[in-house]
Amino acid sequence: MNRHTPPLTVRARRTLALILPMLGTVALTAACTVGEDQPGSASSTPQPTTASTAATQVDQPSPSASTQATIPTSAFVELPPDLRKSPRRATPVADALPTMCGNEFGTGGRQVTASASMTVTYRTPGEPASNVPQGMIHQTIFTFDGDGASDYMRRLRAAVEACPSYQEAGNPVDVEGRAVPGVGDEALLLTRTWAETSLNGERTGGTASSQIAVARVDGAVTVLNDQGWEGTSGNPAILDRVLRDSVQTIDAWQR
Repeated sequence: MNRHTPPLTVRARRTLALILPMLGTVALTAACTVGEDQPGSASSTPQPTTASTAATQVDQPSPSASTQATIPTSAFVELPPDLRKSPRRATPVADALPTMCGNEFGTGGRQVTASASMTVTYRTPGEPASNVPQGMIHQTIFTFDGDGASDYMRRLRAAVEACPSYQEAGNPVDVEGRAVPGVGDEALLLTRTWAETSLNGERTGGTASSQIAVARVDGAVTVLNDQGWEGTSGNPAILDRVLRDSVQTIDAWQR
């Protein structure tokens, strides 16, 4: 028997020459993919999650809720011609909602399914349309899933009780709240009072006031923020009329 290894045939050498480069390529590919995520795959290291803690941020509709929910213009109140200074216009929710001690009116939570705001500008009844406006009313409408509307009103009442006064532009503003019976499913009226100042910022010796009305109609809540023109007092009688008209308009929209 021959003790030496027989030489490779020509065919065997050619086969070996083809196999060795392929083995090297497989080994190199495996080395490059270890510990590396491929496109379309989940990361092997979970990323940290963060949540916004800004107190002034208005809650936006939950992406997991009814994403198709919308609030049409017809759901908002429109002033009668004798009070209307200019037509209603769309307004960002964050600009329309009032603020007092904190974010009392922007705490809809994750049950909010839609939110929108519009502003109406009113004039003093009986005055010419060419006169300056008497004030503006910013109306915001929230819609909710489940018991979200009732929860919003409950949180709002607690926040108002915790905020009997606050500072605005360095001046104290007193807050008084009371329920409004017979309006919607539940309603709340807040009156804000402060020392009146002139356009130059000087105290006049009198007081000025404005009101905020909030009403729930089934699964929707409307917030009406009345602001007198250029820091003057709002008109409580007009706000009361707008509040009742708003409730009827929202009720008709929900049917």
